[in-house]
Amino acid sequence: MSLSAASAAPRHSVVLRLAPFVFIIFAIYLTVGMPLAALPLHVHDQLGFDNLTVGITIGVQSLMTLLTRQFAGSLSDRRGPKTAVMLGGVVSLIAGAIYLLSTLPSLVPQASLGIIFAGRAGLGIGESLVMTGGLAWSIAAVGPQHTGKVMVWVGIAMYAAVALGAPLGIYLMMQSGTGGGFVAVSWATMLFSILVLAIAVFVPSVRPHHGERLPFLKVAAQVAPFGAGLALATIGFGAIAAFAALDFQRMGWSGSGFALTGFGAAYILTRVLFGGWPDRFGGARVAFWSLLIETGGQILLWLAFDPILAFAGAILTGIGFSLVFPSFGIEAVKQIPSTSRGAALGAYVAFFDIGFAVAGPLTGLIAGTFGYPSVFAAGAVAAAAGLLVARRGRLS
Repeated sequence: MSLSAASAAPRHSVVLRLAPFVFIIFAIYLTVGMPLAALPLHVHDQLGFDNLTVGITIGVQSLMTLLTRQFAGSLSDRRGPKTAVMLGGVVSLIAGAIYLLSTLPSLVPQASLGIIFAGRAGLGIGESLVMTGGLAWSIAAVGPQHTGKVMVWVGIAMYAAVALGAPLGIYLMMQSGTGGGFVAVSWATMLFSILVLAIAVFVPSVRPHHGERLPFLKVAAQVAPFGAGLALATIGFGAIAAFAALDFQRMGWSGSGFALTGFGAAYILTRVLFGGWPDRFGGARVAFWSLLIETGGQILLWLAFDPILAFAGAILTGIGFSLVFPSFGIEAVKQIPSTSRGAALGAYVAFFDIGFAVAGPLTGLIAGTFGYPSVFAAGAVAAAAGLLVARRGRLS
C-alpha cells in the first residue's frame, strides 16, 4: 500500500495498523525494564560493588540512548525507518550476547562489570534506534494526521514493558542453577531482540522522503520549546516514582503502593479512552489542559493531610501527564518538514530522556533540603511552567 493510501486509512483501522509497531516497542523496552530490577541485584549482591557503581551501571544505557538520538533520527531519514529498527534489533541482540559473556565464571568482578558496561552501551544504542525508527515508521504507515495516536500507543507499550520487565527481571534473577540469574536475563534480552527483528522483517517498509534535510541542530532548536514542555512535565512523574512511598511512610499512612498504582492506572486509562484527543483538538490545547490537571495533582500531593487526598493527587497527576507526550509531540513534528521527521522525533524524545535523567537528582536534592512534600511543590511549579509552552503553541 502506498503512503498516500495509508494516510487515508479509516480511523478504525489505525490501531490495527499500529499493532506491529506497538509490539516492536514493547519488546525492545522489555530489555530496558528487566535490568532496572536485575542489575542492582547482580552488580551489588553478586559482584560486590557499591550503590554508586550500581547507579552508574544503570545510567550507562540512558546516556548512550540520549547521545545517539541524532544518529538514529538521521539514519531513519536517510535510509528509512525500517533500516534503523532492524539495526537497533541487531545491536540489542549483540548487547545481550555481551551480557552473557560477562557471566563467565572465570572472570573477576571488575572484568564482568566492564563487559556489562559494554552491553549497557549497546542496549542504549539499540533502544535509541528502535524507538526513533519505530516512531517515524509508524507515523509514515498510518499518516501524519494520526501522530498523536501513534505516540499514545507507543507510550503505552513503553510503560507497560518497563512495568512488566522489572518483576520479570527479579523472577529470572531468583532462578537458581546454570541457567538462572543474570544468565537468564542475558538470554531473555537476546530473545526479545530477536522478537523485534522477527516482527520488523515482515512489516512493509516506507520509502525515505526525498528533498532537502534540515541540519540536526536546526531541527533540535525548532523542537526544543515543545521538548522543554515535555521535560518539565516529567518532573512530576519523577517525584511520584521516587518519593511517594517515602512521603506516605513519613506521614504514617499505609497503602503507598496504591499511589503508584493509581497513577499508572489513570495514565493508561486516559490514553486508551482519550488518546485521539490530541489529533482531534490539537496538541497545544490538549497539552495545556493536561498540564493544568497535572499541576492540580501535584498541589494536592504537596498539601495532602490525608491519604485519600494523596491518592487523588496521584491519580490526577497520572491523568494530566498521560497525554503530554503525544500532545507536545504533534506540535514538535508539525514544525519540521517530512524529510527531517526522524531527526525531529529523535530530538523530541531526547527531551524525555533529559527530563527523566534530571528528575531523579533534582527531586532528591529538593527532598533532602526541604523534605518530601516539597518535591511535589517542585513538580507543580514545573508543570505550571510547561503551561507557558502549551500557551505559546496555542497562539502560534
